Amino acid sequence: MRKYSFLCAMLFSLSASAQVSIDEYRQEVLSRSLEVHGAMIESERAFAQSQVERTEFFPDVSASGSFTTAFRRDGDADLWGFNVKPRIEQMIYAGGKVRAAYRQSVLRYAMAEQDREQTMLDVRFAADDAYWGVSAMQLYLAATEEYVKIIRSLYDVVQERYGEGYVAHGDLLQVEARLSDAEFSRIAIKKSYDDALHRFNNLRREPDTLGVVLTSSIVDSMAMPSRVTLGEILERRPDVKSAEQGVIAAEYGVKVTQATYNPSLSAGVSGSWQTYSPNHSAKTYLDGALVVGLSVPIFHWGKRRHAVAAARRNVELQEVHLEELHEDISLQEADGWSALVSSYSQMQSSLRNVDIASRNLAISTYSYQEGQATVLDVLQAQISWIQIYTNAITARYNYAVAWSAYNRITAQ
Repeated sequence: MRKYSFLCAMLFSLSASAQVSIDEYRQEVLSRSLEVHGAMIESERAFAQSQVERTEFFPDVSASGSFTTAFRRDGDADLWGFNVKPRIEQMIYAGGKVRAAYRQSVLRYAMAEQDREQTMLDVRFAADDAYWGVSAMQLYLAATEEYVKIIRSLYDVVQERYGEGYVAHGDLLQVEARLSDAEFSRIAIKKSYDDALHRFNNLRREPDTLGVVLTSSIVDSMAMPSRVTLGEILERRPDVKSAEQGVIAAEYGVKVTQATYNPSLSAGVSGSWQTYSPNHSAKTYLDGALVVGLSVPIFHWGKRRHAVAAARRNVELQEVHLEELHEDISLQEADGWSALVSSYSQMQSSLRNVDIASRNLAISTYSYQEGQATVLDVLQAQISWIQIYTNAITARYNYAVAWSAYNRITAQ
């Protein structure tokens, strides 16, 4: 009985320079992914911006100064002079703009962190897909190699019998044509395997031609997961959390817009250290002042009303986006679960079919050797075997990908 065992044994005969498990590959891809790195930079940028907004709570300390020198002397006065003016100013009331802007920036930082988590989920799934793809193509290649060996062994038998005059030339040509077709298929599968390997290495940013031995495989047992409710998914998904925070951030954006047109009050202390003018004795003096500033917007031709309306429309857009995301996730979960159940059923069915096709091939080959079957019977059994075997590999690959996709959808 032909099992997956001979395929797995052939995998380790492939030339390779590294052994990688699925968990190791995921970590390798995540650590080197430019998408993850970009999301991390965006998160750091959002954090830095939140710290910028935080500084608005503190007083501004500044100083200005000047040094002058004249080209023409005024009596006995010196030609030079200077003026230094330090200033401390504190915003007392800005209509709530400072606090709203700071809270909005904190939410945007939280959104960036959730977006980074979502990016990691997507990259992790891409890594799984690439890993299972290489595993499947290795199995396809190994199955095709075995198929070529089976037909070649039949060709040797038919050729020997043709030489002895027991079979017609047409039978030999049929087997020879089948062997040629199998070798052609092997070349095409090898090309597909190379493409899968290129993608595998590209994700981990290694040379495209670097070989690999996978220590995990689609033939490994992966238990059917339990279905996750929509409520649990919405609580887990980073993009949902980001969208929810986006709604709140947009609401703070309305407050920022409103505060722009509210009265503002500030107070400050300014000073001056300077020389007398004209400078007769190089003596200096200090001066200071307490400054209280009040700004009251009066009329802007309806600008405040339109700006606030635009900000409120932005809140509504964020709410629509959140609702659409809920619906999309519900559809993703339903489709993902259907794909998982379907591929699992196909996988179970294909295993039984492989057993049947293997026994049929063995019986047909034996019957031909005993003169009780024709070459066409054996060729048909061989074709049936390779088709069913590749279907079994496809079913396992589909299940592995569906398993990884459902984990991504449910944020596990």
